[in-house]
Amino acid sequence: MDPNAEHFETIIVGAGSAGCLLANRLTADPRNRVLLLEAGGSDRWIWLHIPVGYAYTIGNPLFDWCFKTEPEPQMNGRSIPIPRGKVLGGSSAINGMFQVRGQAADFDHWRQLGLPGWGWDDVLPYFKKHEDYEGGASDVHGAGGEVRVESSRIKWPALDVIRRAIEEDGLRWIGDLNTGDNEGIGPVHFTQKRGFRWSAARAFLNPARKRANLRIETEALTQRILFDGKRAIGVEYKQGLTTKVALANEVIVSAGAIGTPQLLMLSGIGPAAHLRDHGIEVVLDKPGVGGNLQDHLQFNMHWKVEGLETLNNRDTPLGRVGFLLEYLAFQTGPLAMGPTSLAFFTRSSPDRDRANITYNVLPFARQMTEGLNRAFYPFSAITMSVYDLRPTSRGTVRLKGNDAAIYPELRFNYLSTDEDRRVAADSVRVSRRVMGRPALKAHRPVEILPGPDARDDDDASLIDAFARYGTTIFHPVGTAKMGLPSDASAVVDDRLRVIGLEGLRVIDASVMPTVTSGNTNAPTLMIAEKGAAMILEDARRG
Repeated sequence: MDPNAEHFETIIVGAGSAGCLLANRLTADPRNRVLLLEAGGSDRWIWLHIPVGYAYTIGNPLFDWCFKTEPEPQMNGRSIPIPRGKVLGGSSAINGMFQVRGQAADFDHWRQLGLPGWGWDDVLPYFKKHEDYEGGASDVHGAGGEVRVESSRIKWPALDVIRRAIEEDGLRWIGDLNTGDNEGIGPVHFTQKRGFRWSAARAFLNPARKRANLRIETEALTQRILFDGKRAIGVEYKQGLTTKVALANEVIVSAGAIGTPQLLMLSGIGPAAHLRDHGIEVVLDKPGVGGNLQDHLQFNMHWKVEGLETLNNRDTPLGRVGFLLEYLAFQTGPLAMGPTSLAFFTRSSPDRDRANITYNVLPFARQMTEGLNRAFYPFSAITMSVYDLRPTSRGTVRLKGNDAAIYPELRFNYLSTDEDRRVAADSVRVSRRVMGRPALKAHRPVEILPGPDARDDDDASLIDAFARYGTTIFHPVGTAKMGLPSDASAVVDDRLRVIGLEGLRVIDASVMPTVTSGNTNAPTLMIAEKGAAMILEDARRG
């Protein structure tokens, strides 16, 4: 142990959504000295702040870990890119900025699993606490918090036409997708402020940077957690070629659903046999670490349309000049847009008890090519992006070596259950049903992808289309799941403490027992808000 190592009250590993919020909350008390470690670099790059910049940051190794799965058996053996933020703000700095909490039943299910304090009524105050909702405070929304939530700053008449078709299909306009019941059509709200991305770094770190009790270290890759017996006492991390040690009363791992289980296993916490295979001394045999991996698998269906202006026919050299000038003058237009401003949640079949699939309706479509960068079709087009809200397939994160710089092995096992394959096939049929409604008849939609080879009367061909073209929508969770101490697969308890150890918590999306029904950034911030309150409460109790 380094005798010159600095000592902190708390060390937070990972400056993503959860880590940024935690750093802010814990340093509000000047007595708490906090070290925040981020493996990525600074967020001082223009495309990290212009909303459409996700097109330039996802897949860019400067800001994205650029993980890839192992060949996925049910996806025609394809290796799927898994973007994760590698920068201050984490994935909130490169994501689509969607503010979607999920359904009340998601959180009530967590409570029913034996996790008190995690039902919808329990967590709603934590969603509201940091929210600055453009519509003001209400029973379900907060105002004045750090995270600004606004509607789209560009209007697409084409989406109004699609909305009418969805209404003809039987869904109602609900206006707000974040009240606990999101079945219906609604506007997408974004983590933006007056035309700029509002990442967790901007929301929480920037206001806290001047606090003397907060130390932020970037380009700092944590190698392992240090222990004295069963108590975490610090971390070892590397900056450049230098290995450093920092000590603390408590270590919080907030490295995300991939980075968190990797670090726990490198530190000797995980499936004992797997750790020994990599020459790692076992601190705690914890088989659930790296298991329970869940994600939303999206499928983009493309339609050519007539008489509707979309981004495809506005994206010309002259049009791009106009985009830039509009953004510079007003912070509106295509450069200010998230992927879409219209979404709907529905049931894949009548036997479902609540909405189990969601669609993002995009006012553009890109050709399918290798990787994440795709060229626009040279004609007006619409994308219906659909995913199963509550997939039953489960995967794993496993080590490939005993060094933090070695990327882990990712197996999501997409479409590995009959249930997921059934929902996939049904969701294609729902898309086609909507696009065939009278509201769109005058615009003569022609399906480009997957096309006529995927037949409604042939489940196998519909599932094969998913296998050929499906990809992540960037919502991995669950790999250090919260559960009862009696559950051998649980990693943390209901207060986010690693079961069987002292001085160590996990606070990020990896603790979700089951994935929420929608985008996962908002639930992750809620988990961090609630986790921070628990830490401060425990400190007051002594």
